[in-house]
Amino acid sequence: MTSSKRRLVFGLYPGGMAGGDTGLLSGPPDDQARVKSCLDELQGNCRPFVVRCYDSFQDPDSPLAATPCAPLDYLQYAIPAVRPLELVLQFRSASGNVSGFVDFVRWQLERSHAHLYSVQITEEANFADGPPVIDGRYPDVLRALTEGVVAAKELLRALGRPEVKVGFNATPTFGPSAQFWNRLAGMGERLVESLDYGGLDFFPDVFRRVAPDGQPGDLRSSVTGVLETMRSVWLPAAGIPNRVPIHIAEHGWPTGAGRHPERQAEVLDTVIRTVHDLADRLNIERYMLFALRDVEQPRATNENNLFCFFGIATADYAHKPAFGAFRSLIQELGRQ
Repeated sequence: MTSSKRRLVFGLYPGGMAGGDTGLLSGPPDDQARVKSCLDELQGNCRPFVVRCYDSFQDPDSPLAATPCAPLDYLQYAIPAVRPLELVLQFRSASGNVSGFVDFVRWQLERSHAHLYSVQITEEANFADGPPVIDGRYPDVLRALTEGVVAAKELLRALGRPEVKVGFNATPTFGPSAQFWNRLAGMGERLVESLDYGGLDFFPDVFRRVAPDGQPGDLRSSVTGVLETMRSVWLPAAGIPNRVPIHIAEHGWPTGAGRHPERQAEVLDTVIRTVHDLADRLNIERYMLFALRDVEQPRATNENNLFCFFGIATADYAHKPAFGAFRSLIQELGRQ
């Protein structure tokens, strides 16, 4: 494999709230000053460094209505052109209110467009069996994705911000779930015409372990296989051409029971270098880490809950080895 000459755009999600397999998980409130300090330390001389944040449209009676966004007050972390935001606009409407969602997309962009690097419309719309914090389970999610992408691009052009990237994301799709891409192809040409990227959320060696390093099916070959499949199979099935870049929208590896902090640093190094090596050939533009800090401190009742410990810092912002490893990778492989 030949190393890419392309430098990646890096970023991460800085909040302390995370989605789990049953719903939202939350721990201590974000310490905004410490978040900003960590972002400064990670970013160094890289430009831009993207802060990923989430806001959601949901029915008024939704049990999730009290926690629509993460992190809270996310606009405070934006420094236009230096540290812009990626705004993930989620569709969590059990009534399938697509028109309301499109209005929500327009309202969000009108208030935040000056702070944005990109906007992602829906979250994992292909993940139909996910928990209620994931959009794929909600009715008419593909129409929400399509109409949201088209409306977002049209409005950003009208606002004089056509450079803000508009896209969507998906998880790896195998077996029957791969039909998502064929269904997306049926949503019309305006979707593809409005797309600036296709995002991938993937967590190799987390929910399904890979082979030891150096053996067939190891971490590097697993990452390569998924990314090659996305470029050569999934995106073309939806009619999305090679000119549309791939963005790694979420990637991480949790510590916790049987998962050592030193291995987290090794995993990030392997995955990010593999992504970088493939960037020219597969047109990969960006890598986003999930997440800055853990949801909670380890204790006997949560030590087996992977979703609590994706952070490269603990819940009180103490740096794990992966923090320094990620910072070094940003400086070595990121855009300056």
